[in-house]
Amino acid sequence: MSHLLHLDSSARSASFSRELSARFAEIWRAANPGAGYTYRDVAADPVPPIGQAWTEICDALLRNGITDPAGYASVVKTPEQREAWAIIEPLLAELLAADVVLIGAPMYNFSIPATLKLWIDQVTFPKMSLAGKAFVVAGARGGTYLPGTPREPVDHHERYLRDFFAGHYDVHDVTFLHSELTNALVDPRLSPRDPDRIASREQALLDAEKLASAGREA
Repeated sequence: MSHLLHLDSSARSASFSRELSARFAEIWRAANPGAGYTYRDVAADPVPPIGQAWTEICDALLRNGITDPAGYASVVKTPEQREAWAIIEPLLAELLAADVVLIGAPMYNFSIPATLKLWIDQVTFPKMSLAGKAFVVAGARGGTYLPGTPREPVDHHERYLRDFFAGHYDVHDVTFLHSELTNALVDPRLSPRDPDRIASREQALLDAEKLASAGREA
């Protein structure tokens, strides 16, 4: 049975990235009746930052050459490490159980929300491969950072996630859905671009529906 892990990280309770991720999840679940579904809101329920014990677990994995997550718990020894593992284990289990990982990720200050980075840090270990899983990122950006635009060089949002998934997880099956120019709603300087904002949102929602309705499992 296929399984969808759905994360949201926007600080806004009603946001463009949440709208996009919700639309994908709704259509995907309809296209995959009986499939598993796990939802986690890392903005409303933040993951704590990693600490010393987490680094000790990583060091032990490297020393012992353990790359299979099934063996991670074997290096957990001290009370502090067990406390860290109690945070890691459920997050990691959700990630490993998923065939498709859906991440609602707005751009904040040219990159991803800190709450999403905290989750990434907790569930990422040395030489950990997630090859075979599919990742979908539902993004929202206040301006436009598309190829050929003036701000393309400072896009550390899509670029970071794409590089991270490939470099750490060996995952190249990643689709980005972006609702751009969202600040045209609130910034008078961008208000002339509101038709472009509307078009970008509508296209992103349409792309989310098409991708999800294909019944894509991995």
